Amino acid sequence: MSETVFGNYIAGEWTTGTSVAENINPSNTNDVVGLYARADAAGAAAAIAAAKEAFPAWSRSSPQLRHDALIKVSQEIHARREELGRLLSREEGKTLAEGIGEVTRAAQIFGFFAAEALRIAGQKLDSVRPGLDIEITREPVGVVGIITPWNFPIAIPAWKIAPAIAYGNTVVFKPADLVPASAWALTEIISRSGLPAGVFNLVMGRGSVVGQAILDSPDVNAVTFTGSVSTGRMVAAACVASIPMKKVQLEMGGKNPLVVLDDADLDVAVECAVNGAFYSTGQRCTASSRLIVTEGIHDRFVSAVVDRLSSLVVGDALDPKTQIGPVVDQSQLDQDLDYIRVGQEEGAKLVFGGDLIKRDNPGHFLAPALFTETSNAMRINREEIFGPVASVVRVRDYEEALQVANDTAFGLSAGICTTSLKYAKHFKRNSEAGMVMINVPTAGVDYHVPFGGRKASSYGPREQGSYAVEFYSQVKTAYTG
Repeated sequence: MSETVFGNYIAGEWTTGTSVAENINPSNTNDVVGLYARADAAGAAAAIAAAKEAFPAWSRSSPQLRHDALIKVSQEIHARREELGRLLSREEGKTLAEGIGEVTRAAQIFGFFAAEALRIAGQKLDSVRPGLDIEITREPVGVVGIITPWNFPIAIPAWKIAPAIAYGNTVVFKPADLVPASAWALTEIISRSGLPAGVFNLVMGRGSVVGQAILDSPDVNAVTFTGSVSTGRMVAAACVASIPMKKVQLEMGGKNPLVVLDDADLDVAVECAVNGAFYSTGQRCTASSRLIVTEGIHDRFVSAVVDRLSSLVVGDALDPKTQIGPVVDQSQLDQDLDYIRVGQEEGAKLVFGGDLIKRDNPGHFLAPALFTETSNAMRINREEIFGPVASVVRVRDYEEALQVANDTAFGLSAGICTTSLKYAKHFKRNSEAGMVMINVPTAGVDYHVPFGGRKASSYGPREQGSYAVEFYSQVKTAYTG
């Protein structure tokens, strides 16, 4: 392993931090991916100052300049997708295919927003008062603080960074402390894209230090955050209390239902359940953690899911045969195991998995866990576990299934497996979720459409697609007499 320390990127320069963190491979804890600098509050302040200084010129820059920088980033990410996907899988633990897929998505996101930079729309309206013209335009918000989680270490940064730059903002980016390698690699690409110094800044480090500095600074105009509900509430409170107040966007947890009706195609239902609940090691906010199954198909569905789980290969993320990678770190593994214990204590029946798996290398390998005989009141069905753990809830009919599906504090994604157009149509309209899936997994969305939920899952404007303009710009109405 090289002793090179990968630094922060502030005002167009690579800088050291006040400490260094090892980035550990969860598939092989003997493997150190790299050494990454951690910034302190002063480093974060320097990044914010650089972004503030760069904002006046960048906010009035040519849309062509923004387009050209973003498309250059997109093209390089795409050309290096296998290399970057391998790095991502090595540091985060999702399978190599998933890692390459996520990197490809990041390239697509930058390409999409490169085009969006060229079509920022306004309006010209006639006034109800004679002799007046009205123009409605969109302007950049200012310095945007971007705080991202560890489970999608390049795609989520991409869908925040790209629109921020496309709409003329400057950026201070704090990635999750657990996965700095993908963030650093993305930053290195961005550093060569032609952006002026200070437009984009990377400050790695702990949320309690770097994240807090972003929240505390009066020079940060907006904060977009993806992470836990508890941290999200703290972020929102800090942004509202700030003087001046910061614009805030939150994407948080999920406890997503997948309803399986008696008339469902069993193969389709099993694929949706296993993919949605257990792929990416269940470490997705859109994962199908509650499988709500009507009694006519319940036993056949459970049996088929257990058969499918028994055939899945859990192992090293970089092994092409692996279908489920490791849990991201020991802390998350401990949380998963604790919830499995809680489920058993609550009276749920563990019908598959939930035990540690040994492989040639030391890693955080957990057999995917499936509970049956659960009620929606159990903690394992109320709280987000964020691991390869799913519960089956038996219900009488569609009406009870819908009620149980909506009986949650969250509202990110919801799915239904049915061959009935009647029930599919009714579920789309009456599901209390921001995204609804019919006969497809609850996890997995396109890059060009809005992403987000309701209730405790999301707060503020949607992310991704053309709807991103709502957060990363502000509206001005101008009258001319």
